[in-house]
Amino acid sequence: MKEHEERDYITIEDEEGKEKAYAVEALFDMDDRSYVLLSSEHETLLMRVEGNGGDQYLVGITDPVERESILNAYEIAVDAAPAD
Repeated sequence: MKEHEERDYITIEDEEGKEKAYAVEALFDMDDRSYVLLSSEHETLLMRVEGNGGDQYLVGITDPVERESILNAYEIAVDAAPAD
């Protein structure tokens, strides 16, 4: 990633109430659901976007099959249309 690239950031509160900032790497739809790929200095998260309009929230994906399927589809899409 180039240093001058601007990113959107969001703050997520974990189970212990600690807030962490994440860069939004990708926001995409698959099978009528929306997903977001987030990264921080120490981790990368894939989460599902639930709700609609102003009442949206993020949900962790606990099913390893769902997670793998989404990541594989995302990788195929990126390979087919890479960013500059």
